[in-house]
Amino acid sequence: MSKKFVLIYGDAFVDYIAEDQSNSRFSKFLGGATVNVAAGVARLGAASSFITVTGENETSEFVRNELISEGVDLSFSQIVPEKEVSGVYVHLLENNERHFERYVDATPDIQVDFSSIKSEAIHQTSVFHFCSGTLFHPTALATTRKIVESMKKSNVLISFDANIRPLRWKSEEICRETICSFFDFVDILKLTEEELFFLTKTTTIEEGVTYLQQYNIEVLLITIGAEGTYAVINGEAVHVPVEKVIPIDTTGAGDAFVAGILSKIYLDGHPSTKEAWIRYIAFGNKLGGICATKSGALSAMPRLIDLQQ
Repeated sequence: MSKKFVLIYGDAFVDYIAEDQSNSRFSKFLGGATVNVAAGVARLGAASSFITVTGENETSEFVRNELISEGVDLSFSQIVPEKEVSGVYVHLLENNERHFERYVDATPDIQVDFSSIKSEAIHQTSVFHFCSGTLFHPTALATTRKIVESMKKSNVLISFDANIRPLRWKSEEICRETICSFFDFVDILKLTEEELFFLTKTTTIEEGVTYLQQYNIEVLLITIGAEGTYAVINGEAVHVPVEKVIPIDTTGAGDAFVAGILSKIYLDGHPSTKEAWIRYIAFGNKLGGICATKSGALSAMPRLIDLQQ
């Protein structure tokens, strides 16, 4: 392939994940939705590059070393000495679902500087992926818009996982308007069922999909947990089931799903038929299922050997 990598942009996090449902003891993991996708893509044998900003303290060094050990390229990432990597405390509910309880962000105003991003980051990208995790911040929002607009001009395939974290936004309306403002640019949009209802102010998948028809989105992916994925491929709706698993921890399952699809696009090419897209989505479903059978997020991201087993 002429393009060199899947490029992901976002914040690095340290996840403090509850060890059990008492939510009294926590284990530390490298985390964040975009980190999970970047590492997940690399674990599946695709070239992965990550744009983020870290500092010079011990936590930032931990983040960079962990990403490099995962095979993620950091050539386009930035280091600002005083930057402190954000943290998030994740509680486990009775049904093993995750709940993002509290964010810790000591340096929110230090974000990636678009003017410092090398031009080859745009021109050598096969697929670009981002989430809404930093869009609440004006600088990050401006940087994201510039990256997305540059990718669009270069005909790069653009993937967007809404991945809404309400605690980070000043209001629901600002969150909704900001996220929806990117829909005209994206080729692949991934939402949970709850995010679809929130963004479209609807109560059924059919109503939500109808609302999103105003945007020219090639593939809309609505993940519905144990039921798999409801997809709209070039306007045609299809349900892609998932093999049943016994979930242990669903943290990161959506990120594994996205990583699976992005890695397939990089390794096997942009699907040209509905049937090809369904195969890619089924692969993503399988990875999400595998991830849900393990504890943690990044630690549960599947590797090629997991698929072979």
